[in-house]
Amino acid sequence: MISRYKPIFSLFLKSAIVLFAMWFIYNKLVANTNLKDFRNILSLIPAAEITAVLSLVILLMLVNWGLEAFKWKRLVQQIENISIWKAVESVFCGLTWAVFTPNRIGEYGGRVFFLSPKRRIVGIVAMAVGNIGQMVLTNIFGAVALSIFIYRFMALDYRLNYALMALSAMFCVFFLIFFFNIRWLNGLLLSMRFTRKYKKFYSILGRYQKKELFKILLFCLARYVVFSTQYFIMFYWLIADIHYLDILMMVCILFFVQSTLPSLDLFDIGIRSATASYFFSFVTHQDVAVIACTASIWLINIIIPAILGSYFVFKLNFFGSIQRS
Repeated sequence: MISRYKPIFSLFLKSAIVLFAMWFIYNKLVANTNLKDFRNILSLIPAAEITAVLSLVILLMLVNWGLEAFKWKRLVQQIENISIWKAVESVFCGLTWAVFTPNRIGEYGGRVFFLSPKRRIVGIVAMAVGNIGQMVLTNIFGAVALSIFIYRFMALDYRLNYALMALSAMFCVFFLIFFFNIRWLNGLLLSMRFTRKYKKFYSILGRYQKKELFKILLFCLARYVVFSTQYFIMFYWLIADIHYLDILMMVCILFFVQSTLPSLDLFDIGIRSATASYFFSFVTHQDVAVIACTASIWLINIIIPAILGSYFVFKLNFFGSIQRS
């Protein structure tokens, strides 16, 4: 490509990404009846109370993605040193890309373009390590919560219940062993002839020692606690007849089931709502409130950050290093 056309093409590409994301968001918000139900529920609550609760949930959203930025900075310090603000920019930019791509795959592109060109593919591998850590915790808490749910609400033979609990325990142990020995993947890939020529990209897996992986897992745990708290606040606030332990159990199951289903962020609200409606039906009959709570968290955690991230899309340079502010 002729050098003088690169800035024009880059601006066109960034504009297209932002416009496409905003178009998706606008259409989904207009069509979302669950948010209308949420507004109807809020109309019965004092304005001061609404402001206080939603402000807290939005603050937790910022804490959540702030923790993700610290985690991202720590993940890539193995290959490139970036500032915490640059990590924040890349995280929010990635959220804009993720909103219209299957399984949030665009989030990888949105982030790694904040790295130097030669380190972007390695950055994808580093980001995958962080995502695996988040998945490990989601699966562990989800498996435990699902075991409790089956024991309480499914009339199974006690021997089958014990077998499921044992299977759940093995499931959790497997994921922990896998994560803390993620360097095994490096050895596995090196053992295959056709992947050896790409070892400069995935060799970073061998650099993550158990101590470092433990610190990354702590960031993942902190994020899990934060967005679980968001759900807990909304459900406990709007559904008075539900026990707080039931909320915690259902939220863990909700995360677990959602993580296993392929989706787009924008269409994920339908999956979230259907999942929440089914599982929460065992502990409350306020189906509208359950779906409204789920929709509100989706708006706060996914849509608002994606809109904020559209600004950072314009700070990218696809053909070189990122533009410095």
